[in-house]
Amino acid sequence: PAVVQMVIMLVNGNIGAGVAVAGAFSLVRFRSAPGSAREIGMIFLAMAIGLATGMGYVVLAVLFFVVMAAFILALSTLRFGAGNEQERELKITIPENLDYEGLFDDLFETYTRSARLERVKTSNMGTLYELDYRVVLRDARAPKEFLDQLRCRNGNLNIVCGRVASQEAL
Repeated sequence: PAVVQMVIMLVNGNIGAGVAVAGAFSLVRFRSAPGSAREIGMIFLAMAIGLATGMGYVVLAVLFFVVMAAFILALSTLRFGAGNEQERELKITIPENLDYEGLFDDLFETYTRSARLERVKTSNMGTLYELDYRVVLRDARAPKEFLDQLRCRNGNLNIVCGRVASQEAL
């Protein structure tokens, strides 16, 4: 919102500048590789500061940069919006003859702080279930005993335990 407010303030009443800015923003939007929200925000911030300096408002551009840089540094230092480092995505394959409701609850109580079943999917022409859980582990990494006990329960079928994919990586 601050970047948009800055751009609107700069092009207020100047139709030529408004059209030029709209063209530049559309080029950035459609001609650049998809990036994270942080990367796109930095591009728009750079464009707003470039617009301000190009129109002769150098002091305003410097002041705006200092304020926005302090704000961004504060959010980065506080890790605002960062996920839980111990949250994992756990995918367990089980045979169709097992009832998956509550099958792993005792293991989750022992090795995790929380566990939530996100999705159940059939595979292998309906002979297997793939269970997708979101778990928050008690330890920083998945204990070997936890994975071994899960394998014993699921008949030694596939188990995948990894970090939750961030939106930036997609």
